[in-house]
Amino acid sequence: MRNFPVRMARWSAGHPWRAIAGWFLFVVVCLGAGIVVGGHAATTEDYRVGEAGRGEALAAEGGLQQRPVERVLITAKPGTGALDAAAADAAARSVGERMAKLPEVLFVAPPVRSADGSAVRVDVTMNGPELEGKKHVDPLLEQTAQVQKDHPALRVEETGSPSLSKDVQGQRGDDLARTEMIALPVTLLTLLIVFRSVAMAAVPLLLALSSIAAAIGLSNLASHVFPDAGVGTNVILLIGLAVGVDYTLFYLKREREERARAGGRLTSQALVELAAATSGRAVVVSGLAVAVSSATLFLADDVIFSSIATGAIVVTVVAVISSLTVLPALLVKLGDRADRRAARKAERAAKRAAERGDAVPPKEPKEPKAGTGAKAGAGRFTNAVLRATSRRPAVVLVVAVGAMLALAAPLAGLKLTDIGRETYSRDLRAMQVWDRQNAAFPELKSMHQVVVRADAGRAGEVADALEGLAKRAESDPHLAGTPELRTSANGRISLLELRVPYYVSSDEARDSLDRVRDEYVPATVGKLPGVDIAVTGDVARYADYPDHQKRQLPLVIGALLLVTFAITVWAFRSVVLGLLGIALNLLSAAASLGLLVFVFQGSWAEGLLGFDSIGSIGSRVPLFLLVILFGLSMDYQVFVISRIQEAVRRGVPTRQAVIDGIGSSAGVVTSAAFVMVTVFASFIGLHLIEMKQFGFVLAAAVLLDAFVIRIMILPALMLLLGDRVWWPSPAQARARTTTTPSAPHLENVG
Repeated sequence: MRNFPVRMARWSAGHPWRAIAGWFLFVVVCLGAGIVVGGHAATTEDYRVGEAGRGEALAAEGGLQQRPVERVLITAKPGTGALDAAAADAAARSVGERMAKLPEVLFVAPPVRSADGSAVRVDVTMNGPELEGKKHVDPLLEQTAQVQKDHPALRVEETGSPSLSKDVQGQRGDDLARTEMIALPVTLLTLLIVFRSVAMAAVPLLLALSSIAAAIGLSNLASHVFPDAGVGTNVILLIGLAVGVDYTLFYLKREREERARAGGRLTSQALVELAAATSGRAVVVSGLAVAVSSATLFLADDVIFSSIATGAIVVTVVAVISSLTVLPALLVKLGDRADRRAARKAERAAKRAAERGDAVPPKEPKEPKAGTGAKAGAGRFTNAVLRATSRRPAVVLVVAVGAMLALAAPLAGLKLTDIGRETYSRDLRAMQVWDRQNAAFPELKSMHQVVVRADAGRAGEVADALEGLAKRAESDPHLAGTPELRTSANGRISLLELRVPYYVSSDEARDSLDRVRDEYVPATVGKLPGVDIAVTGDVARYADYPDHQKRQLPLVIGALLLVTFAITVWAFRSVVLGLLGIALNLLSAAASLGLLVFVFQGSWAEGLLGFDSIGSIGSRVPLFLLVILFGLSMDYQVFVISRIQEAVRRGVPTRQAVIDGIGSSAGVVTSAAFVMVTVFASFIGLHLIEMKQFGFVLAAAVLLDAFVIRIMILPALMLLLGDRVWWPSPAQARARTTTTPSAPHLENVG
């Protein structure tokens, strides 16, 4: 009773109003500081990986880097026949004149007519970095709208990376707001069912939301060290609601159990300390596991994963702090109110009995019976599964593991790709224009850039070699358009741009990249001595990112397995449990990824889940799942095994302790899992395909972990292993050496 969670709970319970005010002040200060300081968004340089990233760096060195480009498309209105060339030329001139006057515009290219004459486009290059275009695109859109107004007989519309990014960002914000409208009421309803009290149900939700607010502020500060790739807030909402509710739920349920066990013999403060000594420690260990597991994402050497790791770590730490500081104070105040209600109720009952002349004997608290954990804490389904597991653990283990392996089978056909722009929702206006633009000008779908750095005196030699490369590419059916050769002002950097009439995700685009890198470059500019060469561009970015992730994957997974094992061994002093934790997490991850492949790489579920299959899985999804699942699964593992270990320390045989511990924790684990699944599943409704995959795979993983791993496979393994599960330090021996007279009431904790 002297560990850190208990000391924190003791102070909080003894000074409840100070603790509540302190938490409120902490949240306000964190959020206020984050707003005042502001966040630091990732720049184009932060996204560079592989050869494509090296090529971008070379191009930027010569001022030839990609810039934000908007394209104004002029076509005939539907149903009006062929495009009026004269009217289109007039509209194009108006676009050019208007755009050239804007401070956001660097230059305007001459109008270009499509091969079939059905469209005219005007390319507008904006000032500033490529990723900054979406912040300054509104004036361009306003000018396009004005030209449309001046030429009502035509269709004048605008698209490009800036306007697409702006529309996607707005759609994502709307989607997240809609998921909150779904997740929050369902979470509150679940908590109402669990606690049957509005006040008790509101506490986990309020603490989770306040933790999210504080974490958003802190993440803004952290972004100045680890730039935000635009996903930090999403991760904080996703993880914060899940762990925030879970940690509070574990604590609350334990306090309620101890209150029922004590039967009025202990004060609210003493009950909170008991909950802190058990569930409080489990929360700290679980939070540490999530934070450390998330930190392994920094090893991916990728700004997006660094942003995810930062958000997950910050919100998890804040959620743990809330459960250790302000939660005990809230529980004491709620407990005192409950005690006063009970006292008034008893007083009224005694008064009525006295008026009738009856005697009201005091109620004796009921002591929990040994061996009834499953019946007391579990539902019918869990009881039935536990009975079957206790009788035939080997059979249950074989069946459950076999089912999980069957779910994992589709993983053999996993295809990882980066998510291309062509997967964006067609509900977006800019995407509809983008489709029409690509139909009229297919060469704009993607491109390659061959970048060469050499001494300025060799600029002519390099140009000749690149022109030779362009001649070789003329006969390539997967390339189109007119190659464009540019040289930097100092003559050191040369760039050849080759147009590809296929989307970056297509096999044709990838094949053309391979030919440029493996055939055309070595046969031409690659023969020049003493030059730096790199092939970048849309297709190279798309291809190199998954390759980079595959190279980093073994390092991240190795670190993840190591830290998970170390935390489990540290928490339970058992090497066997550490190994079991790794094996079960890998099994859960494999099964959920197999389900993801089965659902999203095929087309059968498109109508059901509202997506268009791209025939692959986002390259970030598996690594994200592994790290987050390994962290979140520790919530259940620590909570369940802690219950089992408590029983063993009281002298209960391991076999009975397994049944009692899992049975008594089944209700809270099920409730916590339902909350997590609700939060994660709400992301399936988002328009972005990668966010759909994130939500689906996390929801599936939590379901499998809570209802198959923790209720079937884990108890079956522990029953079969018996006392060997605690090797090399049996829990019974530790109990004899750690139990002290100063904490005799711990013997009643179960």
